[in-house]
Formats: sequence, structure tokens, C-alpha cells
Amino acid sequence: MNVLLVPFPMAPVNTKNVHRTNFLLGHPYGTDFVYDEMMVAPGLGDIARATTETVATMVSLLGTGGLTPGAGPTRGEREKGFYDILFLGELPDGRRVEAVVTGDRDPGYGSTSKMIAESALCLGRNVQGEGGIWTPGALMGPALRERLQERAGLTFHAR
Repeated sequence: MNVLLVPFPMAPVNTKNVHRTNFLLGHPYGTDFVYDEMMVAPGLGDIARATTETVATMVSLLGTGGLTPGAGPTRGEREKGFYDILFLGELPDGRRVEAVVTGDRDPGYGSTSKMIAESALCLGRNVQGEGGIWTPGALMGPALRERLQERAGLTFHAR
């Protein structure tokens, strides 16, 4: 299957987070670990449409001073939303590693708020450690994953 890959908008932030987590955990992925994020673009027409909509929204926001209450998706749209994320990896010996993360709500509104709430609760209830500057994965990894699966509608599967 031929698909068009484009850079994921959050890749610059996420990549730094993943590399710092690898460092904080003592390099479990190795010292020569490489990480990057891409996303599948449905097609050139969809990319052009999304780009046009994004630019129009930004121009509108700048001209009006921001979003007004109720400007986001409806409750029904948020509740019907979902996401499936496929992570692909390649080991030094050439073997492939695949993992899938799914969420049962709209990623921007329905799922993110649950992830933030569970992260805060995990920090207060499940984390014990010394101070410092940590990434969520290094500080809360297994405990947060368990909370997200049990309470926030996420699933994590290796393939």
C-alpha cells in the first residue's frame, strides 16, 4: 500500500520527550536510539483542504481575538470520536516492532482531558520518587498506563 507520510505537528515536542525519557531511564532503548513521528496523509486534496481550513481558522482567530464559547465540536461529535495510533519500530537487527494505542473519544476534547486528569491523580497517588525534571513516561510510566486503561478509555497493544 502506497501512502503519503507527512511530519506530525507535535513531533518536535514529542521527540524531545521520548529521548529524555530514554535518558532518564538509563537508555533502555540504547544510546543510539532514533525516534521520529510521521502521520499518514489521506491524500493531496485532503492535505490542501486541511491546510486551507487551518489558515482560515488562524486568520479568523487573530481577527476576532480568539474562540468564542461553544465554538468547538458538539457533545455528540466528541463522544463519537476515536483514534487509533500505530507505532512502528525497527530493531538494530532489522526486526520490526509494532504497538497500537486506541482511544474511545475525540482526541482533542474527549480523551485529552481524561489523560490530564489521570496524570494529575497518578502524580498524587501513585508516584514516589525524588524531585527533578521528569517526563511523564520516566516518572509515571507503568502506573499511568494502568490508570489510562482502567479509567480513561485507552488501550495499549503490542503486535
